[in-house]
Amino acid sequence: MVVTGAEAIREALSGFVALKPTFDLKVRKVFRAGDDIALAYSEWTLAGTGPDGETMSMSGQGSDVVRQQPDGSWLFVIDNPYGHADAVSHSDV
Repeated sequence: MVVTGAEAIREALSGFVALKPTFDLKVRKVFRAGDDIALAYSEWTLAGTGPDGETMSMSGQGSDVVRQQPDGSWLFVIDNPYGHADAVSHSDV
């Protein structure tokens, strides 16, 4: 699913936020393309409580395009949490 804009991103992630998850992200490799853009490969885990009260967990290997901001922080430009082309349907492109 392609989501653009703060409100749409907030809505798309509301289900994850409701889990009150613990999220762990480990960046494994970064390829910089110029001064302010990079491709980052990561491993992540998420654990929380599902709507049914049961403990749930997820994990994946992400590939993300990030851009450095004027304050030095990095923000996602493209987030592919499952890290491979099969995670994106053709209708999302």
